[in-house]
Amino acid sequence: MRHIRITNFYKQSQHGGNFGPQLIGRLLIKWLCLTGAVLFAAYALDGIYVKDFFSAFFAAAVLGILNMSFRPLLFILTLPINVMSLGFFTFIINAFMLKMASGIISGFTVTGFWTAIFGSLLISIVNGVLSAMIQENRMYEHTPSRPQPQQPDLDDDTIDLNQKGDDKWE
Repeated sequence: MRHIRITNFYKQSQHGGNFGPQLIGRLLIKWLCLTGAVLFAAYALDGIYVKDFFSAFFAAAVLGILNMSFRPLLFILTLPINVMSLGFFTFIINAFMLKMASGIISGFTVTGFWTAIFGSLLISIVNGVLSAMIQENRMYEHTPSRPQPQQPDLDDDTIDLNQKGDDKWE
């Protein structure tokens, strides 16, 4: 039996549940995860050089800003070639973002096209693993099995759904 609990995310956000100091803390932790991924890529690959921790820290910040601002635009502009290459052109976009970050930060250097490709792939994998290891407050919870659902309180902003059979939810 599957069980899904959906909470009132909007009400939590109005009362500061997911914003404010908690958001800044989560942002800092994700920034440190990306910094660790950049340092790992510099350690693992010969063509990526990081001068010190602060260079990797600022490179992670620049990568985050570039990925937030330019990557969606580049992805849309290159969508036809990305579809024809079955998504493999995304690796070239990621490598381009990595090379752009190395051009902006003086203590962070990426030499060569293939180094940028493998570096962006390695940074993505390590950052994904590190981010997955950090538990966040999610909008929903999924528990594989639950003995008996509890009766919800009338003041509770939670909806409990239990799967009964293949297509029936209660």
